[in-house]
Amino acid sequence: MTPDVPDVTVTVIVYNDAERLPRAVESVLRQTHRAIEVIISDDHSTDETPRVARELAARDARVRYLRLPENSGGCSAPRNRAIDIARAPYLMFLDSDDELPPRAVESLLAAHAEREVDFTMGAVRRVRVDTGRTSTWMPHLVAERRTVEGIAAEPGLFFEHLSTSKMYRKSFLDAHDLRFPEGIHYEDQLFSARAYCLARAFTVISEPVYRWYTEPYGAAASASISNQRHKLSNVRDRVHVQTLIDAFLTDSGHEALREAKDYKFLKHDFRMYAGDLPYRDEDWLRGFTEIVNPYLAGLAQGAYERLPRAERVVLQLVRDKRLAEARVAARGLGHGVAPRAVTAGPGDRLYWGDRVPSSPAARRELDVTDLELDTRPFPTAQFRHEITRVERGGGAALRLAVRTYDPGLRLPVGPQVARLVVTPGRRRLTVPFRLDPVRPGVFEGEAVLDLAAASVPLTGFAGTRHPLLQLTSGRQRNSGLLLAPLDLPTLRAHVPYRAGLAPHVITAEPEARGAGRLQLTWTPVGPTPHILRPLTPLVTDPRATRLRKAAHAAARALR
Repeated sequence: MTPDVPDVTVTVIVYNDAERLPRAVESVLRQTHRAIEVIISDDHSTDETPRVARELAARDARVRYLRLPENSGGCSAPRNRAIDIARAPYLMFLDSDDELPPRAVESLLAAHAEREVDFTMGAVRRVRVDTGRTSTWMPHLVAERRTVEGIAAEPGLFFEHLSTSKMYRKSFLDAHDLRFPEGIHYEDQLFSARAYCLARAFTVISEPVYRWYTEPYGAAASASISNQRHKLSNVRDRVHVQTLIDAFLTDSGHEALREAKDYKFLKHDFRMYAGDLPYRDEDWLRGFTEIVNPYLAGLAQGAYERLPRAERVVLQLVRDKRLAEARVAARGLGHGVAPRAVTAGPGDRLYWGDRVPSSPAARRELDVTDLELDTRPFPTAQFRHEITRVERGGGAALRLAVRTYDPGLRLPVGPQVARLVVTPGRRRLTVPFRLDPVRPGVFEGEAVLDLAAASVPLTGFAGTRHPLLQLTSGRQRNSGLLLAPLDLPTLRAHVPYRAGLAPHVITAEPEARGAGRLQLTWTPVGPTPHILRPLTPLVTDPRATRLRKAAHAAARALR
């Protein structure tokens, strides 16, 4: 390229994000490949963003500032306006709350130089703002460097629908009039589907090219569109963009890719909502089914058949509007949690729930015979352990009423020895208790979990643990999740310094998402271990000693 023409234009879109905009822009200016242009495309911000953007442009001649005359309410318009004025032959896109790794431009541009392709794409590193933990987005899709001769060769790449992980040839976008759809949410999904289908070839590299900051527990007002799943409008927007993708596939002659795209919707988009079902009220669930069921009815059966059985069960319960049962089933997704009950039908088939489904479609989807509930090896056998009641004891003691469901009838008749296991430090806290049969396949018992008895390091322990319920059969063990009541109020206790153990505040609550496991969080408090003094518990109760004695007596009785 001539010295005054950049090799790559990176568009940074922004709206009311003056605080984080400099970090995003600086990540572009620090790229190892220097011949770049940065366009800050401002969707008519009302905070200090215009001032900050102008200052950034004044400090570096590679930065240009574009301000839209009015707010568009989305990502598409600011990106499209920047495409129209971009001077470089290659384009990238960055959101103001994210960053580019230092070699992102160099790596993607080098892949373009190796072979003429329409776009190149690389790995996205996700960073949790609250914990700092990092992970790779869809790592299996970017593990191997390769050139793909059209999306039909690898339709699984539909799962990687981010526009920000790619570097596009501008002439490719212009030749197909490929722009971001304005006036809708989830615009990346439609844009990326079109790009995949229209590209003759594209190259995948394994190097990280985008740093995506996620804040799953951030304030609702600033939550990303993907983190607003509690809004039915969000569901409606996501389904709407799927219909647009379907229409494009049909109109462009890519109808053969529908099953792959349908599978991506079920496995990724619907799966996110499915994990939230236990936390939604009846009105929301009814509204959800009204939105998704008409769309689900038109998806390819082959897409359903590629899903794990647990996900097919949730989908069918939603389609049948068995909403209370859908909530129950959704708590086990991804964790190997058994149904509460199964029903035997013709041909020795087993069906989820307390009845044989009436329709052939429902029988096909709710058939759980392949889970091998009654035959799989005991360490991997599926049970369901639910806390039905929690009572506060003294100090940090909790009295838990536990119900275990054994739909495969794996446990022998009679009382069972069970153990609660939690490991906040190097040593496990194990609490034995008895589960008594109440009817075939259902056991109940009570355990006293005294968290003050947990051995934590002298220097303290800061972290979260989820207790497991352990069953034994001969010498084999089976450890399963302990599901908490989702309406369980948060409980806190102060465990004072004792016998060389650091003082802590321990919080017990249900997990905020997913299965809703019982979640215990230790937070060190007080002075350093060298000057620790006994502290008075925040919560005292004369029943604490009696509860601990009862637990020890029950343990001795089971030996």
